[in-house]
Amino acid sequence: MRKPNDAHRAWVVALLVLAATALAPVRSAMAQSESDGATPPAPVTITFYSGIDCQHCADERPFLAGLQSKYPGLVIDELEVWRNADNRAQLKEHAAALGFTPAGTPVTIIGDLYWVGFTSAIAKEIEAAVDAASSGQELRRADQAVVDVPIFGEIDVAESSLVVSALIIGFIDGVNPCSLWVLSVLLAIVLHSGSRGRVLIVGSTFLFVTTLMYGLYMTGMYSVLDYVGELTWIRSGVALVALVFGLIHIKDFFWFKKGVSLSIDDAKKPGLYKRMRALADLDRSLPAVLGGTVALAVGVSLLETPCTAGLPLLWTNLLASQGVSFGTAVGLFAVYMAVFLLDELAIFGVAVVTLRSTKVQEHHGRALKLVSGTVMVALALAMVLFPSALESVMGTVKVFGYALVVAAAVWAATWLVASARGR
Repeated sequence: MRKPNDAHRAWVVALLVLAATALAPVRSAMAQSESDGATPPAPVTITFYSGIDCQHCADERPFLAGLQSKYPGLVIDELEVWRNADNRAQLKEHAAALGFTPAGTPVTIIGDLYWVGFTSAIAKEIEAAVDAASSGQELRRADQAVVDVPIFGEIDVAESSLVVSALIIGFIDGVNPCSLWVLSVLLAIVLHSGSRGRVLIVGSTFLFVTTLMYGLYMTGMYSVLDYVGELTWIRSGVALVALVFGLIHIKDFFWFKKGVSLSIDDAKKPGLYKRMRALADLDRSLPAVLGGTVALAVGVSLLETPCTAGLPLLWTNLLASQGVSFGTAVGLFAVYMAVFLLDELAIFGVAVVTLRSTKVQEHHGRALKLVSGTVMVALALAMVLFPSALESVMGTVKVFGYALVVAAAVWAATWLVASARGR
């Protein structure tokens, strides 16, 4: 057999090229046919549970309409739940299947993902989910924040700005002059007994009961606001009440206890002193000391409510406005109370170890009222005028940062004026 020469090879190559060129349209048609036969992604459906007169629902509707124009295959199924019992029952069943309790409206559900409330951060998450579902990707929430809270375990927090708010507001609330004054005076009186055990029992019982009362107060306030707070004017009214509280605190910095003042009434103090001195009596039995301490703590909690109500009122209003679930709210309350107790635990610890206590003086109280009042005013104004500022960590930090800078500037200016007059 003759070996193929170069001419033969050239002819073979040419024929192969011609065949490939001729078959190209056939391959293209086959590929197109396979593509046409592929199963396209299923239409994306958003189930949107809304309520009549719900402001956040009204805010979300134009956003959803914009998504529908951007993703023509998007289906939006809106169900009103405030007045429609059937839709409300469907929401409960849908939520139970996904493992959450709907704390308010709006509730937005895509597949296994859900959002309660509506903020700019939630809007970004919803759009990301729609984009992923439209391209056939697996749906998952990318920025869940999980807080490991002692006793309560891991708490899923949709907005990390709420954790930041809990840490900052809780700490500032903890240094309010009313509670610090009562604790310091109580420890100072009980220390006269000379018994470290008596100080430990009285101090720990007092802190436990007052903390429990405070937690119950915040939980009740949150439950009320979560139930009726869908009406925007109610939340704005709560913020305005806290604004007035803040202005009264700032007033006390300049004119302490002159005019309206959110402090423990001086007329109530002799009775408090009498109860405190009774706890230092070594002749009293342990059950009597415990009972007296509990009664004192409950009474003090009620007396100091006007002094301390502003910040927890704003905090619970903030939680209700962002539509967090009750379970998440409880976890955030735990974070709040943990930092709330830091300063009181420090004072208590020093008293137990050293058997010495330092009483909170008037100038301390005035400075603390300036800080808490300025923070209250800043937070109330932000909630009414710039609510989106509290939806991000940076925005939250800026709001509190501006408030603290203003408080520091006012204190420094007042100190300079007082020093100049002293000369």
